[in-house]
Amino acid sequence: MIGAGWSQTGLWLAILASGLYHGVNPAMGWPLAVSAGLMERRAQALCRALLYLAAGHMLAVLLVMLPFAMLTILLAWQHPIQIGASVLVMGFGVVLLIWRRHPRVLVRIPPSRLTLWSFAIAMAHGAGLMLVPIYLGLCRAYDDQGHHAAQALIEANLGMALLVSAVHACAMMLAGGLLAWLVYRYLGLKFVSRSWFNLDTVWALSLVLVGALSLAINTTLVLSPQA
Repeated sequence: MIGAGWSQTGLWLAILASGLYHGVNPAMGWPLAVSAGLMERRAQALCRALLYLAAGHMLAVLLVMLPFAMLTILLAWQHPIQIGASVLVMGFGVVLLIWRRHPRVLVRIPPSRLTLWSFAIAMAHGAGLMLVPIYLGLCRAYDDQGHHAAQALIEANLGMALLVSAVHACAMMLAGGLLAWLVYRYLGLKFVSRSWFNLDTVWALSLVLVGALSLAINTTLVLSPQA
């Protein structure tokens, strides 16, 4: 029981950590919030832009997890689904390492449409995909192994998907909002150009790492006598 509690805590911490990491990453849009604040010369514009960015990010994460929420009703295939999700995350990370260019369609979305822009960027970077193995682990951790009706299990998993995406988006907005406010209020735009570095490679490697860890954990569970 204690081990299960620590497992759940670790999964939630992973969701928070990934959200904070996304918030720090300028590719997720916090410089656009700074730009909005500077153009309108109001802190309210910065906060409003952050809310739009968070909404788009949360929608992207939720959209990616919803099919897996439906698939988890197939309890007999739970481990294969988790292993497949882990391999998918690893593969996407490898693709990002090899293919460094961003899709051209992203350039055609004006930053004025921040929610749509944030949604597209999060989908292209696999932000929701990274959380799928963690989300599936949470669904398993909270499952009491009883005989639930299929509809009740679907509702529980959909609720978990919504909670995971909301917690992740809030952590992202907190980290990105803090940086955006510091740059807007104190540090200035020169801080971004001089002090920041490209996180695309780090992000792709983190996808591979999360997928590999999840794959190792689920493979161990499948091979263990209790599985």
